[in-house]
Amino acid sequence: MLSNQILHKAVQDMKSITGLECAVWDMKGICLVMTNERMTAQETLVVSFCRTLTDVPTDEIQFKIKKDVGIFLVKDDEDPCYCLVLKGSCPQIEMAGRMGISQLENLLFAYKEKMDKNRFIQNLILDNMLLVDVYNQAKKLKIPVELRRCVFLIEAKNEGDNLILETLKGLYATGTKDFVTAVDEKRVILVRALESTDDYPHLEQIAKELVDTLNMEAMVSVRIAYGTIISELKDVSKSYKEADMALEVGRVFYADKNILAYNELGIGRLIHQLPASLCTMFLNEVFDEDVADDFEDEELVTVYTFFDNNLNISETARQLYVHRNTLVYRLEKIQKRTGLDVRVFEDALTFKIAMMVADHMRYMRE
Repeated sequence: MLSNQILHKAVQDMKSITGLECAVWDMKGICLVMTNERMTAQETLVVSFCRTLTDVPTDEIQFKIKKDVGIFLVKDDEDPCYCLVLKGSCPQIEMAGRMGISQLENLLFAYKEKMDKNRFIQNLILDNMLLVDVYNQAKKLKIPVELRRCVFLIEAKNEGDNLILETLKGLYATGTKDFVTAVDEKRVILVRALESTDDYPHLEQIAKELVDTLNMEAMVSVRIAYGTIISELKDVSKSYKEADMALEVGRVFYADKNILAYNELGIGRLIHQLPASLCTMFLNEVFDEDVADDFEDEELVTVYTFFDNNLNISETARQLYVHRNTLVYRLEKIQKRTGLDVRVFEDALTFKIAMMVADHMRYMRE
C-alpha cells in the first residue's frame, strides 16, 4: 500500500492537470486523501460502488460515472486496492480517470518492486535462500549476478542514531547495483558495486568518506567494517559475515578504530576464533590466577606505549613524561607480577597475546 504522502502528491497532480477535485478511498470506504473537504460527501456513493464489486467480477466494472462524479477502481495485481473519485464538470472525466488509474497502479508496481528488492537483499545476506532461488529472483528483479561487490556494515556508536539509513539511501539510491538495507536499529548494510579497477585501498577510501559524510550530514558517529571483494551475487552473504566479524573483533581489540577491514584484522581474527577452552588453558599457562584483570590503567598505558615504540625505553619515557628510571621501575613491577620481562621481545610478544586473549574472554563473558 502507498503512503498517504505519495497519494496526496498524486491527487494534487491530477487536480492541477485536469482541474477536477480528486479523492482516494480504500476498499473499506475510508477516505485516505482528498483535494477538497467536500469530497467526503461522496462516501455513500463509494461504499455502494465497493459493495457491487462483491457480486460482479472486477473485470466487468472498472468505473462508474454519475453526472459530474466518476468512481474508478485501482487494482494491485488484479486485486481491488483503491477507489479514485473525480468530481467536476469535464467532458473528458472518463479519460482523466483512466489516466489516474494508470498513475496509481504504476506507483503501486514501483513500490512493490522496491520492497521486493529490499526483501531479496535481506534474505540473500542472511543466507535464507537456495542457490537456484537466488538466480531466479535476481533475473526477475533485473539484478546483475556477476558483478564485483563488497558489503559495508555501518554501526552507530550511540543508540538512537536512526538517520543512517535515510542518509545512505540518499547517497546510494536503491537500484540494480547498490543496495542499502537495515539489519537492526543500530546497524545498516551497504552492498556497494565496484568497478573492475577498484581494490582494497579504494574500499578504505569509501569507508572514510562514509564516516565523514555521516558525521557531517547526519551528525552521527559510526564505526564501519567491510568484508572482502566478491564477484558473484551469491557470495554477498560471505562478504557480510566477514564485515560482521570485523565489527565484532574491532569491539574487542581495536575499540579506537572507526574503520575495520576483514583482511586487516591481524592476530585479533585468530584469537576471536579460538575456543574458550584453549583460551583459558593459555591464560593459566602464562598468568597465575586472574592477574590479567588486576592491572591498573597506568600499568597498561605504560606497557602498551612501550610496545608502540618498539620496546624503546627512552622514547617511551619521553612520550609518557616520566623519568627513565620510573619507566624501568614500572616494567620491573609487571615482571614481578607476571614473570614476563616485557623488555625482551619474546616475553613482550607473550604478554601482548595473553592480554588480547584476556580481552576476548572478558568480552565473551559479558
